[in-house]
Amino acid sequence: MQQRNRLRSWIEQGNVSISQLFFQFYKGLNISDSEAMLLLHVHAFQQSGNPFPTPDEIAARMQTPQSSVTAMLQNMMQRNLLMIEHEKNEGIVTERMSLQPLWDRLLDSIAMEQAEDEEEEQKQQEGEIFQLFEQEFGRFLSPIESETITMWIDQDGHTPDVIRMALKEAVLSQKLSLRYIDRILFEWKKKNIKSTKDVSKHAVSFREKNVHALPVQSGKKKVEFYNWLEDRN
Repeated sequence: MQQRNRLRSWIEQGNVSISQLFFQFYKGLNISDSEAMLLLHVHAFQQSGNPFPTPDEIAARMQTPQSSVTAMLQNMMQRNLLMIEHEKNEGIVTERMSLQPLWDRLLDSIAMEQAEDEEEEQKQQEGEIFQLFEQEFGRFLSPIESETITMWIDQDGHTPDVIRMALKEAVLSQKLSLRYIDRILFEWKKKNIKSTKDVSKHAVSFREKNVHALPVQSGKKKVEFYNWLEDRN
């Protein structure tokens, strides 16, 4: 019976829900552990129905004096981590402590981290492109060749995946040269082919129209590859 009463008491007190983003990124926002605990208490008060807990109420739950709680709250408002909102209802003005600035900063942090991850992945893919060209050419690239590939990425806006497919197209056509690959990329850009999906669709469409049979006795079919250097479309 005692155990059941204790369980009911636990359930009746409810739970405090907060995003894992808070624990992952509060350090990156230069929020100290004491400030983090204070913010958690503010959030807990609000979820229990108290939208504007006083420094005294917060300090009563922490091992921190009221004066320090007040100083931390003021400091975090100055750092745009929380704010005081005023609401007017039937002529009565009420105040509430809003943690929306904190949530916005946390979302900005994860967006920044994702952007950095994507940039790092992009750099890695670009590095792999140079290695792939050297593997297919069977030698180191010359400075001019390396500069040409860099221009495809930086100036022409081709993605590493599209450049990789242009290289594959050149290999399959047995025309392995940067001039031929440059022509492929030029034609793709002119035709607004920007993704690997676009490339595959275009290649399949062309080859389906240009498959022809070899002499019957061979029993095989030959696929005519697109000669990008002679494109007239």
